[in-house]
Amino acid sequence: MKPPSSDVPTTIRTALPTDAQRITELYRQLVGHPAVTVQPERIAAVANDRNTALLVCEYQGEVQGSALVSLCADVMFGTQPFAVVENVVVDTCMRSQGMGAALLRHIEAFCLANDCSKIMLLSSFQREQAHRFFERAGFVGSTKRGFVKYRSAFQTQD
Repeated sequence: MKPPSSDVPTTIRTALPTDAQRITELYRQLVGHPAVTVQPERIAAVANDRNTALLVCEYQGEVQGSALVSLCADVMFGTQPFAVVENVVVDTCMRSQGMGAALLRHIEAFCLANDCSKIMLLSSFQREQAHRFFERAGFVGSTKRGFVKYRSAFQTQD
């Protein structure tokens, strides 16, 4: 597939349950884990949540990228929520064509429409090219430090 040009615009839209297999493929590229599975029912549930948007970027009718944004209730600035962005991915053969930037612009518009105080995201430590991309998009990686605790490390209460 040839890369997009200014003549052939990409389309950003809300993900549909029928996109589940393609989003699964993209997520597997992102995390390199074959057990990743996106369920159509979960996409449908997310689509009904006004505080969450699962977006996809299409080029020539094929999903080539995806990103998820969720609003989180906060009390620090009145009723302003903050947003968390996860799973920003563009197919490896379509990167550096503006699709990721288009997804982030749509996320910013969603956050502005919802009066968010900030947008936060995490990126794997070794993904330096992704870090440069996020910085070009206006994210600052030097002001905060992110921490993650995965389910496998959760402690059960006795």
